[in-house]
Amino acid sequence: MRAKLPKGKGTWPAIWMLPTDWEYGGWPESGEIDIMEHVGYEPDTVYGTVHTKAFNHSIGTHKTGSFFIPTPYTEFHEYGIEWDQEKIDFLYDGKKYFSFKNTKKNFQEWPYDKRFHLIMNIAVGGNWGGKYGVDSDIFPAKMEVDYVRVFQKK
Repeated sequence: MRAKLPKGKGTWPAIWMLPTDWEYGGWPESGEIDIMEHVGYEPDTVYGTVHTKAFNHSIGTHKTGSFFIPTPYTEFHEYGIEWDQEKIDFLYDGKKYFSFKNTKKNFQEWPYDKRFHLIMNIAVGGNWGGKYGVDSDIFPAKMEVDYVRVFQKK
């Protein structure tokens, strides 16, 4: 995905993935992949995170990476992952900043062998985006998306 992010305290834009069939159970058993999350009160940071039964924020074990981004609101940037049976690499403008490796132990650590679908949204408020309140002057907030591309290796 190539996008400019919305600006302002209280915004919480994300591009993320959830399981399509929930074969291992509800959240977080079947997994979640947060390709990009940004919270407006941290204007220069973007995160990539995985959530599984063994690794999730509810129990303080989630696996995440982050990077400094000086121009999330004024320039388009690429956010993506490369995902195979061995690992999920998180990318910002084509550079890897975080990797989550398959431990090959069980689905509680690696539920990423099933179908997932893509979600793009801007949340306002919430337990993370609204942690320090919502600035009422942010509206209208928008995430400008230049493109979304999905490729699959043969």
